[in-house]
Amino acid sequence: MTESAEKLNNHALSLFQGGQIEESIACFKRALTLEPENHLIWFNFGITLRDIGEISQSRATLQRAHDLNEDDEEILDALAIACMNDGDLDSALSLCAEGLSKNELNPRLWNTFGVLYFKKDALDLACESFEHAVTLNPYYYDALFNLRDTYDELGNTAGKERCAEQMRLIKATQSE
Repeated sequence: MTESAEKLNNHALSLFQGGQIEESIACFKRALTLEPENHLIWFNFGITLRDIGEISQSRATLQRAHDLNEDDEEILDALAIACMNDGDLDSALSLCAEGLSKNELNPRLWNTFGVLYFKKDALDLACESFEHAVTLNPYYYDALFNLRDTYDELGNTAGKERCAEQMRLIKATQSE
């Protein structure tokens, strides 16, 4: 069987899902020796590092993925979250703004923007961001959850209840 970066990347993901963390990381590293310019491998490796709590390494790895593919909104969102998890809210906000300048219809970026504003205690801006996300995708559970909590913080009980009702409908639909 010939070794390829794509096969190694897929195997690394499978190993990670099976709890074989060290083997997964070794597989990603091997794949990157074969294709060091492959943004998808860097991205998957960065997400894996994030998921095991290696935030600084995750951030550096996702930054490399972003350097290789500046237009990928999923990479931008993941990098923004890594920056946020690393305590760098300003860089995270900047990355979200960069992503939204490329595609203002991306609900994930709006949701991440909202989380960042919420963390900065800018609740009105958080609310607007979550509302954008939910307007773009009314079934985006995480954004509804965040919007509900923001409405609660702002004392908007009617908005909070609308979000809770939509969340109940989504859960009911998923259980059918």
